[in-house]
Amino acid sequence: MAPGAHAILLLDQAGWHMTAKLSVPSNITLLPLPAKSPELNPVENIWKFMRDNWLSNRVFTSYKDIIDHCCFAWNKLIDQPWRITSIGLRDWAHRS
Repeated sequence: MAPGAHAILLLDQAGWHMTAKLSVPSNITLLPLPAKSPELNPVENIWKFMRDNWLSNRVFTSYKDIIDHCCFAWNKLIDQPWRITSIGLRDWAHRS
């Protein structure tokens, strides 16, 4: 971060994110998302996109088959950084 900058980090309310044992630098503010609101978490939208496009309506024949399909989907997604941006973009976060 630039000198004097302050970051706000959105996070879900997983126990390891909310523990008092977590050491947070003074220039970072943790902002927990409301409970039971996965639609606000951009990562949840990424998983939904992957399921909807490459992982749903399949019968997996083995554990290895599951891993192979998930790796294929993940690699296909990371080859499309513009798609990750569009899925994770929140218009409200860019309004002034």
